Amino acid sequence: MLAAGNMYPPHSFGGYELVWRSAMRHLEARGHEVLVLTSDLDFGSSEPDDPNVRRELRLYWRRHYLPEMTAVERLRLERHNARVFQRHLRELRPDVVSWWAMGGMSLSLIERARRAGIPAVGFVHDDWLYYGPLMDGWLRPFRRRWRRLAAVADRITGIPTRVDFERAARYAFVSEATRRAAQKAGVDPPHVAIAHSGIDPAYIDPAPEREWTWSLLYVGRIDERKGVHTAVVALAHLPDAAQPDEVRAAYADADAVVFPVIWEEPWGLVPLEAMGRGRPVVATGRGGSGEYLRDGENALLFEAGDERALAQAVKRLAGDPPLRRRLREAGLETAARHTDVEFNAAVLRELEAAVQA
Repeated sequence: MLAAGNMYPPHSFGGYELVWRSAMRHLEARGHEVLVLTSDLDFGSSEPDDPNVRRELRLYWRRHYLPEMTAVERLRLERHNARVFQRHLRELRPDVVSWWAMGGMSLSLIERARRAGIPAVGFVHDDWLYYGPLMDGWLRPFRRRWRRLAAVADRITGIPTRVDFERAARYAFVSEATRRAAQKAGVDPPHVAIAHSGIDPAYIDPAPEREWTWSLLYVGRIDERKGVHTAVVALAHLPDAAQPDEVRAAYADADAVVFPVIWEEPWGLVPLEAMGRGRPVVATGRGGSGEYLRDGENALLFEAGDERALAQAVKRLAGDPPLRRRLREAGLETAARHTDVEFNAAVLRELEAAVQA
């Protein structure tokens, strides 16, 4: 199996890529031959690559920006990626291709695999089916000002100028929210599954209950969409709090975990990790996280961007030990239903279905 995506650990941001690596390691442990083909982005990590990783693709996206490129430069990038992809197809002769985080990638590779008749599965954990074509420097002009030249350019260059996403693959979306976003973008494939990503079972290890000390934890990137600014402002309405550095230990040392995202979060692993460690969650429930967070049952929810509502929810927890215990018990049950064991099994199931179709 050939698996392609824009970033792969250790040179990556986090959740999406870690889930991808977990699934690939699971497949290898089951005896499947797996080759990971990803970009040459280097985040300076000293952790070695897994032996099956090839960092040979070039991206349009370069760490938070899209560089200006001439038409010749874009064609050169596409031809390089096509050569790399075709070489690995010849050498590996995969039964199936899987597409992972594809934002900033040469999406023409998806169409190339479709035209070659290779079964494929797209694992969609963010909205790359929407924003991917907007970031693709080759496809983008042919969607707009060069639309009439698309067929001619395709024939002359041998590089696909459009992608038939719906017929190119089966798709496994991380949540119903992510699937709906794809539908709004005009991609509504006939073969769809929902495969929730899960946490490492090691997180299902509840730390002892603790006396409330106003210690709150935020876990995630410093990203405006994550709503961390809401949590920071909310601190002005609360007593002082402190946090340790190590993630698993930090969960145990926190009274509650805040998940203040303001965007339509595709899924959200942090609340599940917190629940597994036995800590109550205060969250907005935006996007996919709203599919497992229930206000007053396994979490407390507040309106995104409302720091006073967040502070009020934390104060409610502080003053109600029985509520904290109820959220702890329900949270543990929720986390146990969403581990990477279930997700990895779903990945294998979808790949096998694509091969057998």
